[in-house]
Amino acid sequence: MEKVTNDTIKHVAKLAKLEFSDEELTKFTPQMGKILEMAEELQAVNTDGVEETVQVVDRDTVFRDDVPENWQTRDEMMKNVPDKSNGFVKVPVIIDKDDDQ
Repeated sequence: MEKVTNDTIKHVAKLAKLEFSDEELTKFTPQMGKILEMAEELQAVNTDGVEETVQVVDRDTVFRDDVPENWQTRDEMMKNVPDKSNGFVKVPVIIDKDDDQ
C-alpha cells in the first residue's frame, strides 16, 4: 500500500472540493492511513461461501403508499425561496466544468 501523505489528502480534498487547514491535514493524514490499513485487512479475509448481508437488523422494511400531496401553490412555495430568478428557484453551482469539457 502506498503511504498516505499530506499531499495525498490535499489531492483528494481538492477532488471533493474541500479545504483543510495545516492542523487538519496533520490530524487527517494518519487517520486516513489507518482507515486504508483496516480496509486492506478486511480485503484479506476469506469470504468464500459467506452469504451477503444486506441488513443486520432482523426486521422487515415497512412501506407506505407513495401518494403525492399538493400542500401549497407554486406562489406560496416561491415565497419561501431565498433566491429566485424569472420564476425559478436559483441554486448555487455545485459542478464546475473544466475548460476542456
